[in-house]
Amino acid sequence: MTTPVPALVFKQELKAAQQLVISTFKENTKAEALLQNLCRCVDGILGKIWKSYDFPKSTALVAVGGYGRGELFPHSDVDVLVLLTESPDSALRAKLENLVQVLWDIGLDIGHSIRTVDECITESNADITVQTSLLEARLLTGSRNLFRQLQIRFDENMNPQQFFQGKLLELQQRHVKYEDTPYSLEPNCKESPGGLRDLQVILWVAKAAKLGNSWKELAEHGLITATEAHQLKRNERAFKDIRIRLHIHAGRREDRLIFDIQTAIAETFGFKTTESRRASEYLMQRYYWAAKAVTQLNTILLQNIESTLFPQPSVPQAVNERFNEVNSFIDVANDDVFKTSPSAMLEVFLLLAQHNELKGMTARTLRALWHARFLIDAGFRHDIFNRALFLQILQSPQGITHALRHMNQMSILGRYLPNFRRIIGQMQHDLFHAYTVDQHILMVVRNLRRFTMTEHAHEYPFCSQLMANFTQPWVLYIAALFHDIAKGRNGDHSILGMSDAKKFCHDHGISKANSELIVFLVQNHLTMSHVAQKQDLSDPEVIQRFVTLVKDERHLTALYLLTVSDIRGTSPKVWNAWKGKLLEDLYRISLRVLGGEAPSKDRELKNRQQDALKSLRLHGLASNAHEKLWQQLDMAYFLRHDASDIAWQTRALHDRIESQTPVVKCRLSPIGEGLQVVVYVKDQADLFARICSYFDGKNFSILDAKIHTTKSGYALDTFLVTEPAFANNYRDIISLIEHELAEILIRQTPLSEPNRGRLSRLSRTFPLAPIVDLRPDEKGQFYLLSISANDRNGLLYAIANVLTKYKINLHTAKIMTLGERVEDVFLIDGAALQHARTQIQLETELLDTLRI
Repeated sequence: MTTPVPALVFKQELKAAQQLVISTFKENTKAEALLQNLCRCVDGILGKIWKSYDFPKSTALVAVGGYGRGELFPHSDVDVLVLLTESPDSALRAKLENLVQVLWDIGLDIGHSIRTVDECITESNADITVQTSLLEARLLTGSRNLFRQLQIRFDENMNPQQFFQGKLLELQQRHVKYEDTPYSLEPNCKESPGGLRDLQVILWVAKAAKLGNSWKELAEHGLITATEAHQLKRNERAFKDIRIRLHIHAGRREDRLIFDIQTAIAETFGFKTTESRRASEYLMQRYYWAAKAVTQLNTILLQNIESTLFPQPSVPQAVNERFNEVNSFIDVANDDVFKTSPSAMLEVFLLLAQHNELKGMTARTLRALWHARFLIDAGFRHDIFNRALFLQILQSPQGITHALRHMNQMSILGRYLPNFRRIIGQMQHDLFHAYTVDQHILMVVRNLRRFTMTEHAHEYPFCSQLMANFTQPWVLYIAALFHDIAKGRNGDHSILGMSDAKKFCHDHGISKANSELIVFLVQNHLTMSHVAQKQDLSDPEVIQRFVTLVKDERHLTALYLLTVSDIRGTSPKVWNAWKGKLLEDLYRISLRVLGGEAPSKDRELKNRQQDALKSLRLHGLASNAHEKLWQQLDMAYFLRHDASDIAWQTRALHDRIESQTPVVKCRLSPIGEGLQVVVYVKDQADLFARICSYFDGKNFSILDAKIHTTKSGYALDTFLVTEPAFANNYRDIISLIEHELAEILIRQTPLSEPNRGRLSRLSRTFPLAPIVDLRPDEKGQFYLLSISANDRNGLLYAIANVLTKYKINLHTAKIMTLGERVEDVFLIDGAALQHARTQIQLETELLDTLRI
């Protein structure tokens, strides 16, 4: 019996061989060679180790899964099957367990199974993962006869139709897990849609159906063309190259192109950071284009394989002279339709939008469209008939979002709108957009379309109501298409996009009034958000300036609907009920002014007081219960609070005006998200910082703060706070907050030093240069302090601490969180602001606090 060689010897031999292969790759960058050579390294070591154990000649060692395919990435699992003629006795089992331990000891991430042929077939029939693994089985060493028995039995038990359906379900589930998009900002190059796994699924189902084992063989069987086979092979090689570099860079199995390492990987490909774009952005745009191509060709291939495995008799029904309906799919009347009638490349999407009964395009149509897309040139774009077709798609009563997404997926949209093609796959490292520019734009169009659908009316009832009365909503879709189309062009994308939109409107014969509205929306698509979230809506002059800009109700409504759709389309994390309320408040106030009601503080004061009194009477308060409290409050208080807030605070405080202890009251926010907290206490210099410290300790986010001092020297401060962990049970913690916060204000313990807080991985990778802007407001009464920086826990408390140090009085705070970025605006005053020197010191200290 042969004596096993010590594991250390094999470990050193394997490591040396792997390092040589990786070093060679770094010189020649040949991905396929690395995968095959790493596989050979492991093959050789496993053969030697197996031989050293002197196993029975009737046994076999088999490579399965990706290793069976003959490819190994630097840190991939090594999956093996020990094939036996019968269940092992105790001696053989002990020897096999020792073998597995040795394979771990030499540094392999080993995945192993020990089975007979019968057991392999039983497991294969029960688990499609095992079946897929055995599909790529390859004999490493041992009994050829036993391995051949496994192959014969496996082929006999393979049901290609069932296997296809199972793998298709797996693919769909995986796509859902990765949000059905190849455009994730941190894609998994193996598992994300359009990645390596999608390519492997095609080869698995083709191999199971005996249709071919490679792209070349699939082309020989007529499932794809030679050109398509070349494109698939090229993109597969690109993804393998990326995955190899990820493993080498990380020193472990890492298949995600996470932000931390995108730049490092990009630089290994030779990409360089320029003035306009990071190196990582060039890499990721290449990745998205490749993933998009794979998704397109995969759709064609899967349909072709499905029609081969599940042939369906069909009689084409003519839709028109260019298209037929075949089994609820639209099919070209002949393979040259798009070449002889290029306009049909737009017509096919219009037909899909017009006919609900059509599920999509046949593989033949997709292929013809894919190959004809290059015919969309300047002449095509200048054709009046084509321009009319494109406008008809946007004006369709249904199917617009699906049509535009499908056009983008098939590279038709970018061909027709060349400037849109420039932003396909373009990343946005602004810390709040979660999608590439093209996907964000299509998401905004989708959001606008949902306002027109009754089944979505419950989501944003006010927007749905406005859209129902908005004539020609297609102008909003065009504005959405162009609002960010100029991103990444080294200029103000609103101005550059406005020029693109103006040209589009002129070329497509859009009326002067609609053209003006579209151009206005593109130019000002950020304005309403800025005014609502950063300016004082209680100031009549702010409202008047905004109304002067929008001019009429149609412009106002259009801008409001586009703004809501735009914010909701950036990221699931950015939109919240508070932003919604601010925008709706601005809309309603502006609408009243447009209707002839001049902005007036006196009228607004009277209206709010009257509405608050009505509410107080409904709650049974005496008719004069409010008087003592209201006499202590100035006009600014009433203008900065809704009537419902005024009534609530009056009920809580009317009999405690001279309270010697802090009064803290809390309620569920009327906007449907978070808690409203009111604090009434004798004013103190560090009050805002102390309250921020409490909420920071509880991990609450402050969305809004209104700071007011009564005529008798009491602070009357209100806060809107949220914490997702309590989203479903805010009511349960109301009493706790009222008690704890009051206790903290009574004890007056020294404030702790703010901690720096943990930064998210995204913020660490893309740090912002903090911005502090301090300037007098337009009336010279107060100062506006604007801050922009990376978000982190405890940031607002740290800012409050600095303001306290300089004895700054805070009047209002608008806290805007945009994903990983904060943009806060504070209305302040204080003696320190009267001197240039102390102003500079304050700004410098704030910058130091904000800096990562």
